[in-house]
Amino acid sequence: MASTASVTDAAAAIPTPGQLVERARAMIPVLKERAAKCVADRDVPADSIAEMQAAGFFRILQPKRWGGYEMSPNVFYDVQKALAEGCMSTGWMFGVVGCHPYEIALFDDRAQQEVWGRDTSVLVSSSYQPVGKVTPVEGGFRLSGHWGFSTGSVHCDWVLLGAMVPPSEEGGAPDMRTFLLPRKDYRIDRDAWQVFGLQGTGSHDVIVDDVFVPEYRTHRSVHGFLCENPGQKENDAPLFTLPWAQVFTRSVSTAAFGGARAAVNAAVQIMKDRVSTNTGKASKADPFLHAAIAKAHAQIIEMETTLRVTFDELMGYAERGEKVPMEKRTLFVYQSSTVVRRLADLADEMMRLLGGRAIYNTSPIIQPWLDLHAGRAHVANDPNNRTADLVGSMLGEEPKFTFL
Repeated sequence: MASTASVTDAAAAIPTPGQLVERARAMIPVLKERAAKCVADRDVPADSIAEMQAAGFFRILQPKRWGGYEMSPNVFYDVQKALAEGCMSTGWMFGVVGCHPYEIALFDDRAQQEVWGRDTSVLVSSSYQPVGKVTPVEGGFRLSGHWGFSTGSVHCDWVLLGAMVPPSEEGGAPDMRTFLLPRKDYRIDRDAWQVFGLQGTGSHDVIVDDVFVPEYRTHRSVHGFLCENPGQKENDAPLFTLPWAQVFTRSVSTAAFGGARAAVNAAVQIMKDRVSTNTGKASKADPFLHAAIAKAHAQIIEMETTLRVTFDELMGYAERGEKVPMEKRTLFVYQSSTVVRRLADLADEMMRLLGGRAIYNTSPIIQPWLDLHAGRAHVANDPNNRTADLVGSMLGEEPKFTFL
């Protein structure tokens, strides 16, 4: 377990939410400078990881007993938005890797001890695709499989992997779980991540060849759904009573706010001095371009406000010790699932009006535009997966997809 002195020192050094956001915004210029390298290397630069560690960003959702800050998720998302404005790949990676301390806090305390016992700054990646082969054995499971999309994996010493535990001989339904593995138990394939956007997230493949995972290093999806997780015994702050899916789904949509803001800033930059060589008309006098930029600016703020209000409301339920109503949970994950598509559409409207200059790889709008469209591919960012349960909750029906 971490020493009392180290945890006490970390607690004494807890920054304010405002300081954390200021630190993130101060990184925007350097993240912009590193963005090309981030994309070319298909990984967030190690210097950026080190600076985010030093700033304390990865501790925002980590339990205080493990040197974390236990802050509202709104602080976490404000930091993520700022980082993504500098480089959406970096912001996406932070959102995914940075929310994992929250899930680790939900695991059995023995798993927490193994992850943070020697070093509370350890990072954890994931791939929740339920593609692993699971064989129950005494004390746990044998796990094998090949997972894609493990964001930030080369910077992490542990991984969270999704798989279905098969029904027992007596019958029943498969049991969706997340399996926690140390770095020695898996390989990373860095060649498969060849994509048109979010290249710098380093979302590489993870390969596991028949390793033992003890029962206590698994997290049952049903526990996350019911908000009855083993780790809540030790981590008893209201924060850790939130539905885990509410935290995670926003972690893969919120980077898009920063990407969209970068796209708006780029559109304004191009508009200022662009004059069409064919028509002689200045873009800064184009009312249609003005309308597209104004629409994007206003709707980004509207969606950010929805995010902030959502987690103020969720934390209100948690602090009162109340369960979040199912109709709220289905609404909140649906709203999250629409964000990236809406923001990508807004970027499209601006792109269509910026002329030939905008399509060059050197254009400041190209990378955020590509990143926004790549972000749409995540399963959590497809509203079609969420409509049935939202409408069902309005009719008083139980949800069919419980990751909410």
